[in-house]
Amino acid sequence: MRDIPNHWILPNWPAPARALMTSRHAGVSLPPWDRMNLGDHVGDSPAHVQSNRQRLAEVIERRPVFLQQVHGVHPVRLHSSSVDGVQADACWTDCREVACTIMVADCLPVLLCDGAGQWVAAVHAGWRGLAGQQGQGVLEVLWSDLLHAGVNVTEVLAWLGPCIGPQAFEVGPEVKTALDDGSPSVSALFAPSAEGKFKADLAGLARLRLQALGLSQVYGNDSSPSWCTVSQADLFFSHRRDSRRFGQTGRMAACIWLDT
Repeated sequence: MRDIPNHWILPNWPAPARALMTSRHAGVSLPPWDRMNLGDHVGDSPAHVQSNRQRLAEVIERRPVFLQQVHGVHPVRLHSSSVDGVQADACWTDCREVACTIMVADCLPVLLCDGAGQWVAAVHAGWRGLAGQQGQGVLEVLWSDLLHAGVNVTEVLAWLGPCIGPQAFEVGPEVKTALDDGSPSVSALFAPSAEGKFKADLAGLARLRLQALGLSQVYGNDSSPSWCTVSQADLFFSHRRDSRRFGQTGRMAACIWLDT
């Protein structure tokens, strides 16, 4: 990587792959998308979005492949010829020419890598994606896809990026019902709030899902306030915070790719 802008995040983990997450700094978009908006679906100028995406590609020296994310569970395998706009909420690749890329603005980005550096993956993990259906959320479906492809999953590392924190993520009972399996470890991640609502720990829920898949090496977001997108307006986009005031906000990107 070269000329990494200040305030972009380099994951601190022992993965044999390269990874990066943007912030709202270093781009050309105007308010309310200022400045490094990478989302082409939020009303920003297409020219500004393209300029920002080009800046990202120059920094990581790879082509980031942008998905059309729909808060679902579908994964896609990326190849050197993969194009932007495929409808999916997770992606993985063993190709060294592209970067798995997930856009977020409160949802949790999850980056994955095998210990031998043979494949990488990125996941868009909002509450709907984590919940999925009957315990099969986006992480579980991606895991099944990896197993079906025959890749090595004996030693996998995960990094959780910034997301809406438990102090800000107030949800209704339908969210708790979708995610709470009744186990003490999961129930503990829902703190009662006002009027029958709850404060949910999104990153904590993802950690439990990863642990259930056998992942013990999980780094990054520990649910502390420093990882909360809502509370740091100068650094992160936040859909919950900004859309109430401005009607819209930008999107950041978490990228992971295989080293040469």
